Amino acid sequence: IEAEKHAGVSCVTASMDDIQFEEAARVGQIITIKAKVNRAFKTSTEVGIKITVWDVLTNVEKIVSLAYATHVAKPAGAGEIQLEPVQLLSAEDDLEHTPAIERRRIRLGYEQVFQNLMQESNKEGDYCNTFEEEDAVSTDLTHVQSVELVQPAHANHDGNTSGGQVMAWMEAVASISASRLCHSYPILKSVNMFKFWGPSVVGDRLVFNAIVNNTFQNSVEVGVRVEAYNCEEWIKDQARYINSAFLIFTAVNDNGELLTFPRIKP
Repeated sequence: IEAEKHAGVSCVTASMDDIQFEEAARVGQIITIKAKVNRAFKTSTEVGIKITVWDVLTNVEKIVSLAYATHVAKPAGAGEIQLEPVQLLSAEDDLEHTPAIERRRIRLGYEQVFQNLMQESNKEGDYCNTFEEEDAVSTDLTHVQSVELVQPAHANHDGNTSGGQVMAWMEAVASISASRLCHSYPILKSVNMFKFWGPSVVGDRLVFNAIVNNTFQNSVEVGVRVEAYNCEEWIKDQARYINSAFLIFTAVNDNGELLTFPRIKP
């Protein structure tokens, strides 16, 4: 909403910078969400989002998460859009406006860095045949697939699937994947490299594939890939790659102590 108020046209979510969850919001607590445009670029804006939770019993307010979303303006027709600069009205506005350009540079560099890492990994040969460790759990056991039908309630005013709905489905399938290692209820701590590569619309079937990529003693990374099909694409098995992200989970026992995840075998 904030992105569209500034742009004056319809906007679509392009990506979310890494999201860290500091606190968990529970039933009965009051959540406050504040959003504002930090900076406008040529055809996109960065929107800062701050989420806090207030416990009515203890009268304590805590920060749940801080996030930065990139929204791309959709032109009405064939014309190009040149967004107006953001008017800085306070010192707080200036503090967010200045580092926005650096966050954008890092965000745009993610893709190239990731491609370089994948190319280097492929040069190392068949890692699966050389990995040996006792009690390691095969990643095959953590693979989870889910299929969702996009209905009108899942879409925004443009008819595209809501980014928040896609993230919720991704969290659900990733949580099941992580739980197969810890045999407990995983707690989402962060979402990394959450990017939209294309839209999906009402009537599409979304296929979510999740698998554990690695464990780090008290945390686990789950990779999720999302593909979309309309009716014709479903019959022809022609998927549209629309989204991916890496989700980090922890898990605790009944005493609130962090559980240790087993090593995995790729």
